[in-house]
Amino acid sequence: MTILIPQPELSEGHIDDYDAKELVLDGGFVVPNKTEAFDAPVINSFGNSFRDYNAESERQKTVEEFYRQQHINQSYDYVMKMREEYGKLDKAVMSIWECCELLNDVVDDSDPDLDEPQIQHLLQSAEAIRKDYPNEDWLHLTALIHDLGKVLLLPQFGQLPQWAVVGDTFPLGCAFDESNVHHKYFTDNPDFKNPAYSTKNGIYKEGCGLDNVVISWGHDDYMYLVAKENGTTLPHAALFIIRYHSLYPLHKAGAYKHLMNKEDEEDLKWLNIFNKYDLYSKSKVLVDVDEVKPYYQSLIKKYFTEKLRW
Repeated sequence: MTILIPQPELSEGHIDDYDAKELVLDGGFVVPNKTEAFDAPVINSFGNSFRDYNAESERQKTVEEFYRQQHINQSYDYVMKMREEYGKLDKAVMSIWECCELLNDVVDDSDPDLDEPQIQHLLQSAEAIRKDYPNEDWLHLTALIHDLGKVLLLPQFGQLPQWAVVGDTFPLGCAFDESNVHHKYFTDNPDFKNPAYSTKNGIYKEGCGLDNVVISWGHDDYMYLVAKENGTTLPHAALFIIRYHSLYPLHKAGAYKHLMNKEDEEDLKWLNIFNKYDLYSKSKVLVDVDEVKPYYQSLIKKYFTEKLRW
């Protein structure tokens, strides 16, 4: 899909000088003109198109079964219960980098494009953004930490099932939009037949703002809570990216935009930029962790306290 969107204001030192009417990729990112800029590949490491949930691959069956379980179990009541439990932030006290290292033990079963440890995905995304946006250090750090909530899969954090941690997210309390991946499995969700949740707006008002919308529980919302409650100085757009980067029905298909407010619309511009790097930087070419570690540790020190409650 090829679309044109209004572009966010960027710092004067941004690497690209582009025309506002340039061709943009799926997700709203302007194609860099610089030869040294990050070049989005056409296929993933399994030889399929990115986010192709119907492609026959060794991971396809695992991914579909994941979404079947997620769509059945992620209900409005379940999410409220999990936000109350994990909002206590009583599972651990550690630094951002310590959490990054924990992700060496995590592989995301919902992702048809990646079977490498998650720390590599974080660094691949961050390094790709760093190349194209060298002066937006907050965006580099956002890429590094956006998936840290996947530690919920580990025993120390409750060892939640994959369907409660990863995968595309979606609003609860209103009708399930058909753009959701494997939409057919929502018919067994307890919310599906609830009249209060069966309309387009459901329990919400148009333009209410995404902060007032209950989103399926997972690593996105958990990391948002960790960053916010620990007093990060990252800009609001960074928190928006962390919380909604898996809300693909919104930023890929345009679903649920009727629930957004003006602030959401501004932050979405940055999420559309981030989306390219989150999706297309997944690769079998691994980042040298020791080489880049000092740079990211300096950003962590700039935007976070040394130890955080998780």
